[in-house]
Amino acid sequence: MRAAPNSRIIQTLNNGLLVAVVDTRDDANGRSRAFIVRAKDGRPFGWVFREFIVCF
Repeated sequence: MRAAPNSRIIQTLNNGLLVAVVDTRDDANGRSRAFIVRAKDGRPFGWVFREFIVCF
């Protein structure tokens, strides 16, 4: 997870954590990033590489 779409890594998240995507944008290299929050309570997490998120 990153504080901004193309910044340094600030934290990792466990597989299977339910999140919600609240914003998306492309980074400087044209890769899609998503801003995620915890699905349970809306707690903001940060930016992740969009391809790492699985949607159900």
